[in-house]
Order: sequence, then structure tokens, then C-alpha cells
Amino acid sequence: MAPAARTYLSKALSIMEEHSLKRHQVDWADLRNKAFSQARGAQKPADTYKAIGLALDALGDRHSTFWDPEQAKDPLGASTASFEPPQGRSLKNGIGYISLTAVDGSQKTYDAYVRQGRAAVAKADGAGACGWVVDLRRETGGGMWPVLAVAGPILGDGTVGMFVDADGKKFVWSIKNGAPYLDGKPWAGGAGQPLGRSRPPVAVLTGRPTASAGEAVVVAFRGRPDTRFFGEQTRGVPTGNVPHRLSDGAMLILTEVKDADRTGRTYDEAIPPDEEVVKDPRPVARHQDAVLDAAQIWLLKQAACR
Repeated sequence: MAPAARTYLSKALSIMEEHSLKRHQVDWADLRNKAFSQARGAQKPADTYKAIGLALDALGDRHSTFWDPEQAKDPLGASTASFEPPQGRSLKNGIGYISLTAVDGSQKTYDAYVRQGRAAVAKADGAGACGWVVDLRRETGGGMWPVLAVAGPILGDGTVGMFVDADGKKFVWSIKNGAPYLDGKPWAGGAGQPLGRSRPPVAVLTGRPTASAGEAVVVAFRGRPDTRFFGEQTRGVPTGNVPHRLSDGAMLILTEVKDADRTGRTYDEAIPPDEEVVKDPRPVARHQDAVLDAAQIWLLKQAACR
């Protein structure tokens, strides 16, 4: 290997060894030997990309990835970011409904998402929803904080979850006045509008597309009183990634923490619902939603909605 390629690969592997969520479970000497063997003869950094990708796969977190310089130029699609706005409406018998979708991009994009999402919650709240359906079936990942900023008034104030690293260090998520905080520091977005009724019962809908940031929001609702989960299990990557820029502009996206709920229970695989309900895929059932129906049946049995 040329010195430039050797130095580049060594640096990438050192970042993994220092920061990976799996760092205490990996035989690093073996992983390094395999990576350098894979990159034998490499003359420039780009010649080591395949070896870096294979090393990330070997970590076993199922979430880390590598972007070459071209992919990493606009890593979050900041220049062209768009999103499907959250949708809110009032269901029968005074139940509020909010569909929280995935979003990624710049802070400007996040601000627009929060503004539209909070307007959707306010619309669904109407005169004061007795209970809520929070639909996360299209929350496929991206930024978790704008989604928490929209869900904050429904979650209620207090600790709602945390990140936990490989050494057990915790980074606490909380809600204050409807807005999300990390270790006591506010995320941009400001306070959320209070609901017409505080601490309502909540039905959370999940599916196999619910992933990453979407799973973080699922975890934030876990352990909340008067809350039940419906649908299918999530994708299985309730973990947090951190980007590391390399010398040629490429980016190592490394899984460094797993999610934990307000009780301290950690998650690093698919999260099952309390009540499994599979949407009927047949064309005849195109306009039916058995998951939503089950959620409404449960909500209407709760004291707040009787």
C-alpha cells in the first residue's frame, strides 16, 4: 500500500475503534488485519473505500455507512431538501390524529417541518381532543429533533428518553413546554402550543418502515402513561449515528449510541407493538386501515374518551 492509502485507512479504523457503539465487542486486531488485507495494493484513499465499507459491516450495528466525497458533498440534501408535511385531522368521537413523516436537511428545512407540524397538531386538537393517534408508519428516519418538537405537546413535559453509548454514558432527551431538550439544552424550535387537554391517552402506530429517528420517537413514547402501540414491529435500527469527515471529503457515518426509554430500557433491534395488526394488502382493502381502527377502538375505551 502507498503511504497515503495506509494512513487514510488507519485513520478510518481508528475512528471506528474509538467511537463505535460496538467498540467493546470487536476484535480490533483481526478487523484491522482483514481491512488492510482487503486494501492490499491501494495507492490512494479511494482504493480503500471497499475495505472501509466491509469494516463497517463487520461492526454489526446494521446502521453505520460510508459516503464517498461525491455523496458527502450535500450529505443531508440541504440544497434540495423537501419533505411530506405532517398531516393532522380530527377523527370521530373527539380523537386527534397526527401523521409524523420523515424529514432531513438544513435547519431551515427543520424549522418549516416544525411550523407545519405544530399547525397540524393545533388543527387536530380543535376544541380539545380526548385522545391521540400518533402515526409513525411513514417516519423512515432522518432528523429526530424536529419530529420530537411536533410531538412534544402530546408526549408531555419531562424526561422521555436518552442516548446511551458503549460505556453506559447517558444523554437525556426531555420535553419542556412542548419543546425538546438534550441534556438540558434546548433544540431550536421554541415552545410548543399546549393541548386543549393535558396528558391524554395516546395510541402510537408503527410499521416495518418506521426506522432510526422514527424509532427514537417510538422510544420516547415508551413508558408514557396511558399509551399503547399498534401495527407491526419497526425496522430495527433504534440507534444514533454521528458523521466523521475524512481528509478527502468522504464521510464515515458511525453508529455511536443506542436509544433508551424514560425507564432506562435500551433498544438496539426491532421494537414490537403491544397489539400486532397487519394492514390488509388486498386491493379490496385499499381504503381500509385495520391498524388505525384498532387504535381508535382502544382509545374510545379510555376514561378520557368515554
